[in-house]
Amino acid sequence: MTHHPNRLSKWPLFFALSRTHHGLIDMTGPFMAALLWLGALPPPMVILLGMVTVFAGYTAVYALNDIVDYQNDRKKADAGEFAVSGGDLDAVLVRHPMAQGLLDFKAGAAWAAVWALVAMIGAWMLNPACLWIFLGGCLLEAVYCLLWNKSPYRAVINGIVKTLGAVAAVYAVDPAPHPTFVAALFLMLFFWEIGGQNIPNDWTDIAADRKWGAATIPVRFTPKQCQLLIIGSLLLTLLFCRITFGLSSKLFGTVHLLLATVCGVGLLIWPAIRLLYLGSADAAMVLFNRASYYPMALLSVVLLKMLTG
Repeated sequence: MTHHPNRLSKWPLFFALSRTHHGLIDMTGPFMAALLWLGALPPPMVILLGMVTVFAGYTAVYALNDIVDYQNDRKKADAGEFAVSGGDLDAVLVRHPMAQGLLDFKAGAAWAAVWALVAMIGAWMLNPACLWIFLGGCLLEAVYCLLWNKSPYRAVINGIVKTLGAVAAVYAVDPAPHPTFVAALFLMLFFWEIGGQNIPNDWTDIAADRKWGAATIPVRFTPKQCQLLIIGSLLLTLLFCRITFGLSSKLFGTVHLLLATVCGVGLLIWPAIRLLYLGSADAAMVLFNRASYYPMALLSVVLLKMLTG
């Protein structure tokens, strides 16, 4: 069994299980989506309840990934696969602490269950539709993990899961949002996840995934096909970003739309072009890490618009 050299206290290990560092960045997506649709701050109680619910939901779902993958991750840990993080945002503290024997499985499962319960209560209080979206996301996340060696098209499931937090946030502030806005938001975040997160992250693990028989897009497709999928998905992300901002309840002017485009080019397109030329795992990791901040960057644009009128 692999052992991490640092004796981390138990609390950081729980946060490592839920990949909280990356999770906090992802949580900006729901806030961006809610504010973008509403065009104003919701009531204080909705903000507070939403923050607790979003944190609980992301914490539970990220932990669920390690719970479902526990047996497979243990085999990889025994082989020393997680000894080096490789600069991955998902491994800021330690990768897969339960699989490495640093955190008891029952304790990890209890951690996930408690946060899932908090998320379910909060989601129900915000809007019962949010509860069903959360439960659907948990089910899809489990299916995604179980298909790890079955089909590379499981990436589609992952893309759907990563949109659901933002979609639920829209329904939390408006029980009847315009379906066109919801669809555009869904597609923007779906293609961002596929091109900026899923494929690049799997690209960095391609050697280990081939060794263990994982079915990922970089394993099953050629590097050129992966590069085209990444570039195509990220260009579609920028397209649907423009459409989503255009459907917002708040009218965004040229300056703010330009800022949103600059964020997309800087965090998505430029590192994707770099990956196209270099084709290396390091370039894929750079894309993954920079693309992770895209929802946060869009949230900044939305907040800037709300502050400046």
